[in-house]
Amino acid sequence: MAKKRPQTKAKRPQLTDGEIPVVGAREPCPCGSGRRYKACHGRTAAHAATELVHRPFEGLPGECDWVALRELVPAATVELPLKDGLPDGVPSVTLATVLPMAWPALRRDDGSVLLGLQNDTSSGDISRDLADTLQRALIADPGTPVQARRAPADGPRLQDLLDPEGAFEPVVHSGFEFWVPDPENATPDVTASLERANAAAIPTVKLSGVDSAYWCETPEKNHLRWVMPHPEEQLLDALARLHAAGRSSLGEGTRLVGSFRAHGLTVPVWDLPSGVGAEDVEKPAAEFAERLASALATDAPLTADERRARGGLTNRQVTLN
Repeated sequence: MAKKRPQTKAKRPQLTDGEIPVVGAREPCPCGSGRRYKACHGRTAAHAATELVHRPFEGLPGECDWVALRELVPAATVELPLKDGLPDGVPSVTLATVLPMAWPALRRDDGSVLLGLQNDTSSGDISRDLADTLQRALIADPGTPVQARRAPADGPRLQDLLDPEGAFEPVVHSGFEFWVPDPENATPDVTASLERANAAAIPTVKLSGVDSAYWCETPEKNHLRWVMPHPEEQLLDALARLHAAGRSSLGEGTRLVGSFRAHGLTVPVWDLPSGVGAEDVEKPAAEFAERLASALATDAPLTADERRARGGLTNRQVTLN
């Protein structure tokens, strides 16, 4: 048999990690290693895309309200101030709970930007995905939606783009008329779409006397869902102390029934009689906030009754993400 000639490999230009493009998982890695992308630089990219950030809104003004608008509130908007100010031709940037057709973002005809919050994200960091969408919306052609894509693993996060001193003041709407500038003169198709969306929206009101508490109305009973910033274990201990002492309700016929866990924060939930409106729980919620503050300041071991109450609350905890 003839001897095999020694193989010589042409040297490929060396790329830095930041210069390596994304290719198919089974394709050769562009870095020139000779391995498939999924076994080389794709491994790092995949890890960055799936690693879950448990508190994606941490450090933003209004973290609790970000969580509420992401998970609990059907229709709301918030004006977002940018760290470096608004670019030329962009009169405003508005966060919206959801946009028509579940668009990630929309650049309106007047140049303003609507950024959708309740969308599926391609990575484990909602903040990075939203920041990438926002950046693309700021330079999109007026009158066009922004499509979803996988955000670069080293891209900025909302914490890098938004003014850290800016206010975060949600406005809760009864419907989705904010989708269109002039809903009264909208086309029949748009009007029908609005009617369908409005019919599915659960009536929701943000309490004014305490932070990040939202009343909502359902056919059988009403609820209060209150996003709280306290560490979960400490909060559950405090809620258990109040529950065991019979001081966890918001008035006659109301009951603390459990909590959600969402984006690293805990959301206690109360059942309310159907006749109890948002204005009826303003004062009881403020009084509960005072009781909770005292319970949070207590570090004594839980009693047997308090441990049982805590176990009941924990068993009824649901994780939303």
